[in-house]
Amino acid sequence: MIDIDQALLSPSEVFVSPNDVVHHQDLSRSQKIEILRRWALDAQALQVAEDENMTAPPHQRSSRLDEVMTALHELGASLDPRS
Repeated sequence: MIDIDQALLSPSEVFVSPNDVVHHQDLSRSQKIEILRRWALDAQALQVAEDENMTAPPHQRSSRLDEVMTALHELGASLDPRS
């Protein structure tokens, strides 16, 4: 069993990849979507930091935004919670 609060706070520290979120058996679809949306926000922030030549922590140095968007699409969701 995973720590949902930690997964929501820092998805990349709990899951190896966004695809792992999609296929996790103990999470509901809505939990998976929320975790992936938060991961996307983290990835977007990382891209902005990289664009501004700021250094990210080692565990966050690679943006996985494309993977997160693919995972959300696989769940039939988008980044925008209103859609």
